[in-house]
Amino acid sequence: MMDSNFSDFKKVKAGRVSDEIAMQIRALIAAGKLHVDSKLPSERVLAEQFGCSRNTLREALRSLEHAGLIKLHIGVGGGAVVQNGSQGAIGSSLLDMYHLGAINPKHLTQARIMYETPIIRLAIDKATSEDIEALRKNIAAAEAARESGDFDKRIELHLDFHRELARISDNPIMIAVMNGVLTIMHQFIRSLDPYDNSYVTPSRKRFLRHFIKRDAEAAVAEMETLLKRLEKKYLSKAKLPDKAIAALREPYSKF
Repeated sequence: MMDSNFSDFKKVKAGRVSDEIAMQIRALIAAGKLHVDSKLPSERVLAEQFGCSRNTLREALRSLEHAGLIKLHIGVGGGAVVQNGSQGAIGSSLLDMYHLGAINPKHLTQARIMYETPIIRLAIDKATSEDIEALRKNIAAAEAARESGDFDKRIELHLDFHRELARISDNPIMIAVMNGVLTIMHQFIRSLDPYDNSYVTPSRKRFLRHFIKRDAEAAVAEMETLLKRLEKKYLSKAKLPDKAIAALREPYSKF
């Protein structure tokens, strides 16, 4: 028999469907109707309740996993299980600040650079050959997505590269904060029109060469340069008032 809590789920309307699904699940967790170790219904059941495709549902569940609110288990008896929300709390708070206008693109870049640097230094020291291969596969997949014109997939993979670095750092605080920042970045980037970022893959490859050589200084410098260049692109595409855009662009005018 289905848990009565899940009867609260409603069919979602057109638009950013995966975001609305994630918001409904977040709401049940926030209301205390779903607790740590609560298991969500199967993908089939959830897709029927939300009135969406399984791919859309998986995108929503993946975003919740990145936020630290659920854990996706694969295989027989697998599924989505609510986990300790300490990481998710950080992401939710940052997301609220973003929606309220307290966080802008300039803040995002400053935060990413601030946290990316120690993450890279930690990851370089701890990376295994399997970790390096995971980064290499991410770069190849992102390039394939760019060549096929899949903007959404390309952006998701680019952000996953940063999540991988945080995971390799093996520091739960860094992981939680970076996931929170990347959650906002994902929403912000999705609000922009598709844009060219063919320069990301060459930068990623240079970064990985430095990473493999354990050259932290060069790796950090490469990442910082890329993030600032991307920020300049974001600001050129952002749907903000002209004065606000000019004020945000000014620090990046040299790039």
